[in-house]
Amino acid sequence: MSIRKISSLEKEDLTNKKVLMRVDFNVPLDQGKVSDQSRIEKTLKTINFLLEKKAALVLCTHLGRPKGKFKEHLRLDPVAKKLASILKRPIIKMSDSLGDKVQKAKKNLKSGEIMLLENTRFHIEEMENNINYAQELALHCDLFVQEAFGSIHRKHSSTVGVAKILPSYVGFLVEKEVKILSKILKNPQKPFVLIMGGAKIDTKIGVIDHFLEKADHILIGGGLANTFLNAKGYQVGQSLCQKEKASLAKKLLEKSAQKGNKIILPQDLAISKNPSTEKKFKAKKNVTLHEIKENDLIFDIGEKTQEKFKEIIAQAETIVFNGPMGFFEEKIFENGTRTIIENIASNKGLKVIGGGDSIEAIDRFKIAKDNFSHISTGGGAMLEFLEGKILPGLGVLNPNFNNLDF
Repeated sequence: MSIRKISSLEKEDLTNKKVLMRVDFNVPLDQGKVSDQSRIEKTLKTINFLLEKKAALVLCTHLGRPKGKFKEHLRLDPVAKKLASILKRPIIKMSDSLGDKVQKAKKNLKSGEIMLLENTRFHIEEMENNINYAQELALHCDLFVQEAFGSIHRKHSSTVGVAKILPSYVGFLVEKEVKILSKILKNPQKPFVLIMGGAKIDTKIGVIDHFLEKADHILIGGGLANTFLNAKGYQVGQSLCQKEKASLAKKLLEKSAQKGNKIILPQDLAISKNPSTEKKFKAKKNVTLHEIKENDLIFDIGEKTQEKFKEIIAQAETIVFNGPMGFFEEKIFENGTRTIIENIASNKGLKVIGGGDSIEAIDRFKIAKDNFSHISTGGGAMLEFLEGKILPGLGVLNPNFNNLDF
């Protein structure tokens, strides 16, 4: 079974065909308005392709985590308004994703019209991959297009269930994500540098373990670094740290030592006391690992670490970056993350960025996104793909999806 790409429909007559398309419009809202429309924009190539083919579009997406209950602040009305503004055409916004009213509207949807179903996660059946809910979504539709890479690692009705019911295709966005990530997974150009930050080790452990074989260097920062430093016996004070994961971190460090010490941890840090006692942050920078006290909080990597990381980044031909180096939202602790991102941006090799915090940092520092080869629309999905896992929304199309040549 081969994967159907949406481009294969180039010569097909889709006039009045109803296309159910899973998109990832899980966008940030600020006072009831979409504050970042980039995820919407990345689906436009597929949307416009289908509109040019005179298809009728039924779009479905989730927003936030309503946990199977209707939440007014997570309704998709602001998303529909933003999409209508971008496309300069009306969007038929439904108040639910199932029911007689929805099905009647879907049945009557005409060529060139676009319908947006209400938040799929308002129904607990979505997260359960319930076949009845999937059939409700698929009813009156002729084919399905998977264009939600950010949700493709979830085994939900709108990502997996409907693909078992309708003839299914991947959109241009998903195709692009898979092409680029497959290149890194299979045969990255050397030197290959993996840069990991952020808070938790759980979502990163598999990728770090997998790339201990392929990466030349694995640079660790953020709260993630604290867990590794703690595992090595260093004091991390009151810093963000998963101490219960010490044994996992130790195993990775042992494996790294066998591979030539590929994992590189910070050698100095920026710290502060707890702001609840001092009312505001008072940064102390370039603190060595032995100087950390039990009441300290680690918030960034130090200058020596930044210089070490910069040297490695400058030589890289392939870079994957996921997770900030520290508490970049606070200006006095932004240097580590800013320095690393700016140096990645100036590198001439293949540079892939993933994760919401990483993208937020790029925006905060006003670094042009075209400085990067690829900014993934799915941080969690990207990590699982690079770990070598078959993502449910892709595996339902073909169990060997990660190994396909695009």
